[in-house]
Amino acid sequence: MPIPSRSPRTIVLVMVDQLAAKWLEVARTHDVVDLPNFDALQAEGVTFTRAFTPNPVCSPARASLATGMPTPSHGLTECGYRLDPSVPTFMHGLQSQGWRTGAFGKLHLVPQIEVLRPEYGEYGFDVTHITEDSRAGEWTDWVRATYPEYYDAVLATVWMTMIEELAEYGPEKEDLRSRILDAQKRYPECTEEAYVLPYPAEVSQTAWITDRAMEYLESGGERDLFAQVSYVQPHNPFTPPPEYVDRVRVHNIPEPIHAEWLDAAIPYYRQDRYAIPSYEQRDWKRDRHLYFADLAHLDHELGRLRETLVRTGRADDALVVFTSDHGELLHDHGLLGKWERHYDSCIRVPLIASAPGARPGECDALVELTDIATTVYDWAGVPHPSVPSRDNKTRTVAQADLLTGRSLLPFVTGAGVADQRDHLLVQSNNSHVEATPRSWARTVRTDCYRYSRHLAGGGEQLFDLRTDPYEQHNLAYDKVLEGTRTELLELLYEASVTDAFPSSPRQLYQLGSW
Repeated sequence: MPIPSRSPRTIVLVMVDQLAAKWLEVARTHDVVDLPNFDALQAEGVTFTRAFTPNPVCSPARASLATGMPTPSHGLTECGYRLDPSVPTFMHGLQSQGWRTGAFGKLHLVPQIEVLRPEYGEYGFDVTHITEDSRAGEWTDWVRATYPEYYDAVLATVWMTMIEELAEYGPEKEDLRSRILDAQKRYPECTEEAYVLPYPAEVSQTAWITDRAMEYLESGGERDLFAQVSYVQPHNPFTPPPEYVDRVRVHNIPEPIHAEWLDAAIPYYRQDRYAIPSYEQRDWKRDRHLYFADLAHLDHELGRLRETLVRTGRADDALVVFTSDHGELLHDHGLLGKWERHYDSCIRVPLIASAPGARPGECDALVELTDIATTVYDWAGVPHPSVPSRDNKTRTVAQADLLTGRSLLPFVTGAGVADQRDHLLVQSNNSHVEATPRSWARTVRTDCYRYSRHLAGGGEQLFDLRTDPYEQHNLAYDKVLEGTRTELLELLYEASVTDAFPSSPRQLYQLGSW
């Protein structure tokens, strides 16, 4: 009897950069901008309303997502490191079972100022088309060949001019850095933190990423395919194409949340750089306007991806996950960016998952980015990565699971028993601003509280999220909550130590061995 054929399976991980869950929620609750494709994805899948990044900066968050491991295990604790290729990723796991794997856009598993064309095949990708924060590289070369009339305008948007390779770029050893700086003199707005792109959407980095992913999905044949479609936007600088600027209902944009640290500053916020809240230094409404316009453009690109899945017959047996590596404060609390300021709009990220048999709706379980790897392994039926662990009492060696993430599938489909947490750990280490423990922070997030400790004498924050969801009243020094603060501090200490479990697989022979 012939074996019945099955349709090829597809996994699509759509990532954006620096999008807080809050801003997708605000777009809808304040009627700021229409996002029909985000709405459609949410209507088909499960929206995790309390999903968090384990480390609110690009590289460590993305490494945790790819490996399903905490930062001490995979070793990429902050930007500036590269992920050890020997650490297993779920892309490696998919490859081992015959899947074809592709990455399009930003991966940031290596330092972005090190090389413009990083080699990501060693991390488990068969096909890569990479363009990251700097913008220089494969995308700008494509613009030069395809839209030469916009090439100088595109070069003006390249902001990581410290990359050494730009001084002798490509086989011709062109001084591309000088040409970029000249272009920025002609387009001075492109040196700002928020501006409208001086070229149309079809030329944009965002559209290029979608185009490459669509070509990959369309040429997949009968292979099982994984595609990581990873956009740079809405990472700062906030730069929407001109076609999307007028889609934002500017009068509906809410004002920033007050900078509560002005009233009762802990030592961390007594630094000179926090003397004035960001919303008094910049045009916060323009920043938010262009940020939401970027979301409108990303929504359009999400629609193109979804149409491609339908057109190629892959939509019916597809796991689709949408998320971000970390948030963006966007002037809430008088702050911009992310890093060690662990407010909600910094650490809570969007997470939407759709799969065959999904029961659409919202889920308020505490989940994090490491859960995505475990979900992919389990949905694809791929064995979890493991390491040998020696029991010296019985003189036997067993295999220890390396994953700390927990599968989201029981929440998505209702099948099986969901493994729920009662707390999450968020950590920050050195930042671009200051590479010392003064920029380190640790947070424990429970169902009701957010407790953070800034290291090097930076002080503490404790917010009761039931009565203070906007984190306006720091209760860390409130005598009434002294017992709660002590319990959370002990939980934070234990979580920070046990975050190193399981031990790192790098150069390991056997756990518990000599």
